[in-house]
Order: sequence, then C-alpha cells, then structure tokens
Amino acid sequence: MQSIDDKILARVRGKGRGCVFFSTDFTLLGENKSVLKAIERLVTRGDILRVARGIYCYPKIDKQWGLGVLRPTYDEIAQAIARRDKARIAPTGDQALNLLGLSEQVPMNAVYLTDGSARKVRLDGDRGILFKHTAPKNLAFTNKLAMLITFALKEVGADNVTPEQEQAIISLLQNETKESVMTDLALMPEWISLIIRRAYDK
Repeated sequence: MQSIDDKILARVRGKGRGCVFFSTDFTLLGENKSVLKAIERLVTRGDILRVARGIYCYPKIDKQWGLGVLRPTYDEIAQAIARRDKARIAPTGDQALNLLGLSEQVPMNAVYLTDGSARKVRLDGDRGILFKHTAPKNLAFTNKLAMLITFALKEVGADNVTPEQEQAIISLLQNETKESVMTDLALMPEWISLIIRRAYDK
C-alpha cells in the first residue's frame, strides 16, 4: 500500500518537472496534518522544493550547463496561483519588461494586476509577488502578447520608448497574426496602438 509521501510524489511526477503545486492539492489523500508532514518529508529529502508558504514545485534539473536544481520563475508561480484561484492576471512594470526581453533587470518584487484577491506572496528573503486588484475590463485582452506589450510600455512611458525597444516589439509581433492583436487596440492608450499599427505597416 502506497504511503501518502509516495502518492504525492507520484502525482507531481505525473505533472512533470517544473510544475508548481499547493499543499491543498492533496486534501483527498488524508488529514491535513498528515499531508503537510508528508510534504515536509519530501522537501527534506530533496524530492520537491518549498517555494513559499503552502506553495511547492517539482523542480527542473539543468544538466546542460550544470546549474543543477532550477527554482520556478516569478511568472510560473504567479500563473499557477491564477489557475488555482480561477483569476486572470497581467504582469506589469519591470516584470512585463523582463518577460518581453526589453529589460534584463529582475525585479525584487514582481507586480501583477488581477481580478482576484489582492495579496503578497513572500518568496526567499525580501522577494515576492504582489497581486493588485483591478477592474476586469483592464484584463479583457484576448492576445497575451498585446497585453504584455501594453503594460510594459506603460511602465516605460510614451516619451521614453527607444528605437531599440520599438524594434524589439516589432520583431515579437511578427509571430502574432495581425487580426488577433488588432482586436485589443481599443484597450490600449493611443500612443501604444500607434506603435502596434506601425509594426504591421512595415
């Protein structure tokens, strides 16, 4: 008969390396105290990683560069929380710029807008993920890239977008159909929609 430890490990292995999961995912396997103890043992053994309170991952292992165990990114953690809460989220500020490759700066705190609950998830040390509640209309984008570009450029500001940044955005948009991006133009400030239009006029 499988122990709770084995059942939990079998489930996360089934999801594949890199998956982010929660202690509450295993409530049907036993009493809460028993589940938490089993998870604690798996963390101690190194089978899984504790990411934050109640949040864990079955880590990827980098063998090509010898980096070893890889912790999940801000975005992987945030997306897992959004799926659990059935909420929509959108990265803003430096996090949006980083995801687009427009900045190499990794923020201490990643900020996301959400139509779910506002909260802060504390990670290692002072790092964390901040979810700010916003009106659902601000997350009504149908194209993820259009949404990312919008919030990234809002952080940069209309007068501060460099030719290099605009060219990088144009390159990214070449992988998206014009129709799918244009659908979201009404959700963007006019100056951002002009950049989008120029990308498809080239």
